[in-house]
Amino acid sequence: MGKIERPSVESLIMDFAMSLTRRSTCKRMQFGCVITSEDMTQIYGFGYNGTAKGFPNDDCTGEQGACGCLHSEQNALIKVRTNDPRKVVFVTGQPCVMCAKLIINSGASKVYYRSAYRSEEGLELVKKAGIETERV
Repeated sequence: MGKIERPSVESLIMDFAMSLTRRSTCKRMQFGCVITSEDMTQIYGFGYNGTAKGFPNDDCTGEQGACGCLHSEQNALIKVRTNDPRKVVFVTGQPCVMCAKLIINSGASKVYYRSAYRSEEGLELVKKAGIETERV
């Protein structure tokens, strides 16, 4: 019997974050985010970008920087009901500056991301705060 090839837990959680992009209602870009415990055995919250709760899904203007959608990190972080100071964030794209600040203040210990963003500023801010980052 040969060795069984298994995906890493990090890869599986990022796959879940990627699947969340299918729920996005943003006309420009689709992102997903998953917040877990440090050992990645518990999911604390997840989100995707889109219009605010109760608003029509087609309210997104599609304009860069002014589409009106909440970011996936924002939607995931507001759902976290624990005060775990060592959260891990999985996001399908590098965080913007505002989301980076939210991630820092949430007490995250690590950020995994899949794709680059139009600016490196958010990721650099996360690193400057001493939070480990890794592209998956």
